Amino acid sequence: MADLFRALVEATPDAVVVADREGRILLWNTGAERIFGHRAEDALGSSLDLIIPERQRARHWEGYASVMAKGETRYGDRLLAVPAMREDGARISVEFSVGLIRGEGGEVASIVAIMRDVSERWERERARDRSRQVLG
Repeated sequence: MADLFRALVEATPDAVVVADREGRILLWNTGAERIFGHRAEDALGSSLDLIIPERQRARHWEGYASVMAKGETRYGDRLLAVPAMREDGARISVEFSVGLIRGEGGEVASIVAIMRDVSERWERERARDRSRQVLG
């Protein structure tokens, strides 16, 4: 069964990233390599700062610490949208959902994020909104 789950994670085009309680990357699939540009061997063991733009880091880590302390996320099953950063420094827009992975005692052991690059759609919507303002 573990082989099936591993194959599933690798087959998805979305980024699947698992990080431990301190925000160190434990799993980085081929979707994450494609979206963010970092090879798995370079990302594994690194901080999530690898993909978080500097301006968003303080807010991210504040929320991350709160989730780890409380053992719950206020986002539940909502889809979130945030800026992210590629290896080359380019900013992208991603939508993602998160899930908490618990240890045997019920404590949060790690967190999984499944992310999709929505930069093209975001840019189209932004251009449409700008043209409406000009025409409006």
